[in-house]
Amino acid sequence: MTRAEAWGLHASTALVGVTGLVYGWMRYFAQSEDPFSLVNHPAEPLWRAAHIVCAPALVFACALVWRDHVWTRVCSGLRPRRRTGLVLAASLGPMIASGYFLQVSAEQVWRTGWLAVHLFASLVWLPLYLVHQCLPTAGTGSAGRRRG
Repeated sequence: MTRAEAWGLHASTALVGVTGLVYGWMRYFAQSEDPFSLVNHPAEPLWRAAHIVCAPALVFACALVWRDHVWTRVCSGLRPRRRTGLVLAASLGPMIASGYFLQVSAEQVWRTGWLAVHLFASLVWLPLYLVHQCLPTAGTGSAGRRRG
């Protein structure tokens, strides 16, 4: 993975994570002063839109590094960060799919189900991504990186 790919992945994860956490707080924990309001906070629609707009950048960044970083390491059996990497790879699909299906589901039962999957996968992804970045790498200095 090149340095640009890594920074793209870090930036998109941070953007999607921050917008999702702020939107989630506004949606589920903020209290509106107006009992007839459809939103709990006046900025809630803005943060929701920001989360939806930023999410494709994360999908693109993950797709960009999938073959050269994720799949190569899965096939090679390389050990450093393997456990966290495998859980990240496993949570990526449900996180993306549930986010999409959450936007297009009309019936409340489906929306509730997709929301549960999206929250679970996202709340696994975010802290584990940070842990994955902080774990030491074994001998993958500059020689272990693909040059772009």
